[in-house]
Amino acid sequence: MSFSFFKPSRPKTPQEVAKAIKDSLSALDPKIIAEVKAREKALEDVEKNVMAMRVMLSGDGEAEPNPDQVLQLASEICNEDILSLFIHKLPILGWEARKNLVHCWCVLLKHQVNSISCCVQYIENHLELLDFLVVCYDNKEIALHCGSMLRECIKIPSLAKYILESPSFELFYKFIELPNFDVSSDAFSTFKDLLTKHETIVSEFLTAHYNEFFEPYEKLLTSPNYVTRRQSLKLLGEFLLEPQNSHIMKQYIVEVGHLKVMMTLLKDSSKNIQISAFHIFKVFVANPNKPREIKVILAKNHEKLLELLHNLSAGKGDEDDQFEEEKELIIKEIERLSRIPILEP
Repeated sequence: MSFSFFKPSRPKTPQEVAKAIKDSLSALDPKIIAEVKAREKALEDVEKNVMAMRVMLSGDGEAEPNPDQVLQLASEICNEDILSLFIHKLPILGWEARKNLVHCWCVLLKHQVNSISCCVQYIENHLELLDFLVVCYDNKEIALHCGSMLRECIKIPSLAKYILESPSFELFYKFIELPNFDVSSDAFSTFKDLLTKHETIVSEFLTAHYNEFFEPYEKLLTSPNYVTRRQSLKLLGEFLLEPQNSHIMKQYIVEVGHLKVMMTLLKDSSKNIQISAFHIFKVFVANPNKPREIKVILAKNHEKLLELLHNLSAGKGDEDDQFEEEKELIIKEIERLSRIPILEP
């Protein structure tokens, strides 16, 4: 008696896995799968093939992935334009397939041979894919998946630079303010990565696009949404205080409009926002080269500012001691300005 029909099927090669993924994703054409049953079958095929790709790239929990197979699969995925299909078919897929596809995307971008990732090179040659991922924040069904894919891309300097300089970057100001909390928070996480992952690139970007960046950013700082105000203010402090952005900071702290925003935030109902605003406000006051306009505003508003500062405390511990020392120096400087005739022309 023969039991040959119980033999396990031969494992697929990387080329076969890549072809199966491409064929099943390509079959997800709305015109072809208009019927419900055909659509369900097509989605099942994609889910099965994406899972096979995930196992080949990451192992199955028992066996580790074969490095040669991973390399072959990555090459096939690039050569056959499958990365592009990943993105464009994402809105049609089910949740499980999306999750596994995002996992594979992240693995593929990390996989390098001789310090070069063929998948990164592919994206560098198809930069419009990054714009598509940014725009997908407008689709709450896939926004979080696309956000994960974008943040993986942002780890690559050349890809982060493209997004910063692309017109699609401006969309983040809109997405951060979306009413869906999960989507707006994810968009802010991506926005933050863009401004903090690569100091030199960010410094060059802010230098070249100073006004285009800070004008809409000011709207985030004055947003009626508490979370937006707090996150954007904290982020502003992070990248302005980077040593490589010292020239940006010097430009920022001589502008009256920016000072007025910080003075408004010092009055915010949230103590956390007041503290964060203080750490930027203090740089305006401590600047030894304050323009006359800055001195005039500080002197004119000294009574209200001193009242706010006297009532401001950071909490307990060593940080509080440092905060109190800094606050005392700022108070003394404002008092000094209030006593000198700087209002005269």
